[in-house]
Amino acid sequence: MKFQVDRDVLADAVAWCARSLPGRPAVPVLSGIMLEASDGGVTLSVFDYDVSARAFVEADVAEPGTAVIPGRVLAEITKSLPGEPVEIVTAGGEAVLTCGSTEFGLLTLPVDDFPTLPAMPPAAGSVGGGVFAAAVGQVAVAASRDNSLPMLTGVRVDVDDVDVSLAATDRYRIAARDFLWHPETSGQRLSAMVPARVIADVARSLRAGEVTVGFGDGIAGFECAGRSTTVRLMDEQFIDYRSRLSDEWPITAVLKVAPFVEAVKRVALVAERHTPVRLSFTRSQVLVQAGGGDIGRGAEALPAELDGEELQIAFQPHFLLDGLAGVETEDVRLNMASPTRPVLVTDHDDDPAFRYLVMSLRLA
Repeated sequence: MKFQVDRDVLADAVAWCARSLPGRPAVPVLSGIMLEASDGGVTLSVFDYDVSARAFVEADVAEPGTAVIPGRVLAEITKSLPGEPVEIVTAGGEAVLTCGSTEFGLLTLPVDDFPTLPAMPPAAGSVGGGVFAAAVGQVAVAASRDNSLPMLTGVRVDVDDVDVSLAATDRYRIAARDFLWHPETSGQRLSAMVPARVIADVARSLRAGEVTVGFGDGIAGFECAGRSTTVRLMDEQFIDYRSRLSDEWPITAVLKVAPFVEAVKRVALVAERHTPVRLSFTRSQVLVQAGGGDIGRGAEALPAELDGEELQIAFQPHFLLDGLAGVETEDVRLNMASPTRPVLVTDHDDDPAFRYLVMSLRLA
């Protein structure tokens, strides 16, 4: 194998693939990135039997071939190279990387031991990378990181023709986001559970251009601008989250998002671990309070429009902030029923696309 490629192009593709390398590979070859040089360019691939990633880069290929190079080392090397073309040549069990006057000789891993990557599943539809990244970011934050109950570590995807719904929960909050996409076939309906960690990482890395999403044979696939990722799907079991987001809300409060976020962050500085931030709503304002223990206390008043009874309610600060971070309108609407019931955080729209249900804490 022998090819020459732009340094920045190679470094970017290697870094993108390396993010999917397993932390503790089951076998040594899974710690490598496979480079396949053919006419027109080089395909870089990683696979750990659950998640695969491929990236294609244009290159001047003198000799086609395949090699598996330790991935993390290659990523560190390529990002540190000078801004000159990179040449990679394999000879025996070594890959020689040359860039200007810099040269590295890296021992390769057995190509025959590298597992066959799954093919991309049939495309179900496509959506702009920015919309996809925003929607996944709003929802994945509510997924649990505790693997003892796998259902809670995934993002539920429901497709109904042009409508897509994402949802996640960790039992203390539910985040849901709806968006429109371009389906491959009219009238299709499907559901899937995708690991939240993987879909969040994919969404962040595929912001440019149109993202094509596919499902089939127990895997989901995401493709954009010459890069693709597949991931093994989880069990489809999930809660009936929609019914929990459609309760009656006799009390609503509307206030500016940005000042509200800053106020919660400020007063939370004196909140001890596992202690809440308290919100006291009156007709024209909300008083944000925290602390009162060994550290001290903080309070800040903000304008608010209240419809319904005055009340005081409390939340874990980071849970509340996670919900506010997903609001895309200038104002946020808090839909409430009582101090002990969950609160629905939404955009200030008649039909909000983003909904975030968060448990309140009992006040002492």
